[in-house]
Amino acid sequence: MSVDKGQPLMEACDRFVTWLDRRVVAAGRGDGLQRLEVAPSGTFWLGRLSRLVGKDEDAGGANDDRSDRLDPCAIGIRLRPAESSPWSMTVTVRARAWVKDSKDGPEPDRPWWRTGLVEEKIPVVIGASGGAFGAKQLQDAFSAVGAPGLSAEVCVEVEDWHKQPELVVQLVNTSPKSGRGLTDPHLYETQLEVAGLLTVPFELEALPDTFRYDRKVPAYGINVGVEVVAPGVFRTTDTVSVQTFRPEYWNSDRPKPDLSFARLAADPIPVLTDLVDALDEYDQKHWSVAALDTRQLADGWSDAMRAEADRSATLVFDELARLRAGLDLVRTHPEIRRSFQLMNEAIGLSAKGRGYHSWRAFQVGFLLSAIRFLAEPAEEADHVDTVWFATGGGKTETYLGLLLTAAFFDRLTGKRTGVTAWSRFPLRLLSLQQTQRFADALAGAELVRQQQADLRRTAPFSLGFLVGQAGTPNKIVPKPENDETGPDSPGMPDKYQVLLQCPFCRDERLTMKFDRKRWKLEHHCANQACPWKRGALPIYVVDQEVFRFLPTVVVGTLDKAASIGLQQAMRGLIGPPQQMCSEEWHGFTYSTRSKSPNGCLVPDCQGTLLELPMPEKRFGPSLRLQDELHLLRDSLGAVDSHYESLLDHLQHKLCGTRAKIVASSATLTGYDHQVRILYRREGRVFPQPGPRAGESFWSLPEDTKLRRFVAVAPRGVTLEHVSDRTLDALQRCVREMLDDPAKVCVEAGIDPSHAEELISIYGTDVVYGSTLYDVEAAGRSLGSNNTVDGINVEQLTGQTDFDEVRDILERLENPEEKFEDRIHVIAASSMLSHGVDVNRLNTMVMLGLPLTTAEFIQTTARVGRRYPGLVYVLHKIGRERDAQTFRHFDKYVSQGDRFVDAIPITRRSRRVLALTMPGVVAARVLMLKEPASKQRLSTPAKLRQYAHDAGLTPADEAAAVTEVLGLDGPEDSLHQQQIVEWVQEWFADLHDTASKARFIGEIGSPSPMTSLRDVEAQAPIHD
Repeated sequence: MSVDKGQPLMEACDRFVTWLDRRVVAAGRGDGLQRLEVAPSGTFWLGRLSRLVGKDEDAGGANDDRSDRLDPCAIGIRLRPAESSPWSMTVTVRARAWVKDSKDGPEPDRPWWRTGLVEEKIPVVIGASGGAFGAKQLQDAFSAVGAPGLSAEVCVEVEDWHKQPELVVQLVNTSPKSGRGLTDPHLYETQLEVAGLLTVPFELEALPDTFRYDRKVPAYGINVGVEVVAPGVFRTTDTVSVQTFRPEYWNSDRPKPDLSFARLAADPIPVLTDLVDALDEYDQKHWSVAALDTRQLADGWSDAMRAEADRSATLVFDELARLRAGLDLVRTHPEIRRSFQLMNEAIGLSAKGRGYHSWRAFQVGFLLSAIRFLAEPAEEADHVDTVWFATGGGKTETYLGLLLTAAFFDRLTGKRTGVTAWSRFPLRLLSLQQTQRFADALAGAELVRQQQADLRRTAPFSLGFLVGQAGTPNKIVPKPENDETGPDSPGMPDKYQVLLQCPFCRDERLTMKFDRKRWKLEHHCANQACPWKRGALPIYVVDQEVFRFLPTVVVGTLDKAASIGLQQAMRGLIGPPQQMCSEEWHGFTYSTRSKSPNGCLVPDCQGTLLELPMPEKRFGPSLRLQDELHLLRDSLGAVDSHYESLLDHLQHKLCGTRAKIVASSATLTGYDHQVRILYRREGRVFPQPGPRAGESFWSLPEDTKLRRFVAVAPRGVTLEHVSDRTLDALQRCVREMLDDPAKVCVEAGIDPSHAEELISIYGTDVVYGSTLYDVEAAGRSLGSNNTVDGINVEQLTGQTDFDEVRDILERLENPEEKFEDRIHVIAASSMLSHGVDVNRLNTMVMLGLPLTTAEFIQTTARVGRRYPGLVYVLHKIGRERDAQTFRHFDKYVSQGDRFVDAIPITRRSRRVLALTMPGVVAARVLMLKEPASKQRLSTPAKLRQYAHDAGLTPADEAAAVTEVLGLDGPEDSLHQQQIVEWVQEWFADLHDTASKARFIGEIGSPSPMTSLRDVEAQAPIHD
């Protein structure tokens, strides 16, 4: 294939992906092979047909549906004829066989040989009873190519249980178990084609009618996919390929406004006005009553579909009104306008050198729609705004823009220090790349702050990393015991490096130091030209340092919210600390403990206490950010809903405010119900879906390819075998490009100048398993069963050590010079599916469908971030769900958001209530009662005396807990009784002088949760 010089890289990538896919499918079918050393029945997983087991044979249960899918004896096409019987069609059958030579054959080491192609056109005319056709014709054809004894037939069944008749046209392998000259009864490289039959499409039953989506399906495959190769011509395919395309982030007849950071920092009003006016014009064109009338008539909408469209139109125009209101605020409110401008200047600095200098339109739209919370925080706190966009669209950058706007607004309106936003991620191990993004944005904001004369005396913008022992220390102690961390503990301080590079200058020469004088674990940049000139970088990675310095943004795992019932210093994340220490760099202080007698968290501090630098009410955070909202489901969501209510309650009591909650999600189904359960607030989503699937004002698909999804239903072999062979084929292809680039480039139609870059882009594959067992098994299996030498496999799971994760990401981002030294395969679990953005990950093998469609969407989005991606989805075809999804895989991909299940979540689980009540009561003691008492209440004796003196009663506390958790309705009588009984037992235990409880966390049972994922293991509050 000749190739023009100057071929664009993206075109070369697309052709390379096509070549890779062709080679992988060939490995599965046996295309191009002439001889084999081993039996083909244990080698190939595509295109093969087992033999039909006769009624008089011992099938061993093999004829059930599940077994038929695992090793089918037939492939077929289900069609809906447009006319009544009789029906006529031409069925073309294609197949090959593999035959084994006798012992004295020409190649004893490779005794199996592949026959020529059988290709037979079989005329079919049937009535309502169906029939079988072509048996003699096909038997003779197999004999003619050297495979006597093989037989097959075309079987046509007529089914009418769907009201309209349906024709099931199948190729069935009717070969006997054994016979003269028959060495393998399987058929290979099978294909069925039907032509000449007038048909009408099916309507996808798995999805309801809607005005946005087309549910029409031309035909269904049976154990295969189906493609329409010409009008009225249907052909089976062994894999189902679905190509997706990258979006264009503007869809208006008007010219796209200049949404560059520089322009919006200098003069935002004209640009924002153009954006909102263009949205107004689009909405009128597509959502007005007249526009909907026209579409209803043209598309034949039912009354229900029109009602759905009218409801959607109302939401669309509400969204437009919010953008207008946001624009008016930027125009008329000086502090909001300046905050918006400074944010754009900061984002511009953080994006410098990264290849982009501008917002996408939907990102600016979200900022305008949500910015009202700065002017009317109490009213806007009633709503949770969720930014909903396809993964990879830029959701993280979107809410980083909102976060920096809020941070600047806080500083401009008197909040000199403290937490502006607490951002939580639902995974057990926070993505280091996500953390780096936050650090980069805040570094840009800090450089801008230093240039503002009226902001220079406020605290530097800083980042806190709050994940606890799983990643970084809870605290650093002079004399560590058990699993505690000390200044000289093994790996200290290097193992706790969180940043991948300096956020101020991008230099990767970071060093870790522990400053004993300041008792700080510090990141330092070794670049002498770095614009940060103040020593340690403004990032805090030890829990107690986060509490001491209250960074502008705290980013961490969702689990840590449970510490609100364990650690009094958590108060700084939802309200004011107690005081400040007079010693430089000791920071804020909290309630006294035996190891911190003055409330300072620095060991052996001798400082005195100073007043807080600003009013207490200003310490409450402005924002709580929740990433990947859809993962807060089931028991985790139920537990979190109680702790969200607790955080709201405590902040209101301490500051008189509520934080605005902003979330992001790649899926939309059931978000309004989920938000009501989680936060007891109303949900809003941005942007509203457009008038047609995949198209809105904010985006529409363009011609540039994004990902090629390939569904595979393995036949007759294990999923692990198919995974190994697929990865083996992918690695073999890249090594062929490495060894003989000229040959491969000619074969694939690629400009040879791209060869080296393609090796880097497609040289690392991902194998993804939904369970840790699958991931570990895949890694072991590949290491022992591959035919390519030297495949380097690394694992990324929740069990991977923190510093190892950092090293793996570093190697992926900056691969070794020699290909043989690089990582070739990443075996990953759900840890990979959120926040890991590596442009060199572009091929993936999925071991079965993930348990939820949301996970499928999130996981597959990790590949093809910049270059065309290739995803093999190996269906566990014996499972009913996988089988059904394979049947309509193209719709599953193209309409994936419609297959997302509504989030299963409730806050009324009595089992969950039993787990969360202790934390609620303990948090109220630690955050409210202890500071008000002006004394230490960490022991039962002191708390008992305080309860007596203050007149605390079980009835009052039970009523408070009931109100905090929102379980005060008539339908909650059982929950109210459960709360009353538990609180009474807690008070009884408190007043029992014979109790063995040493700390308040040991009062009652169970103890407060240590993590939102806890269901059994609990821990006390220590003095």
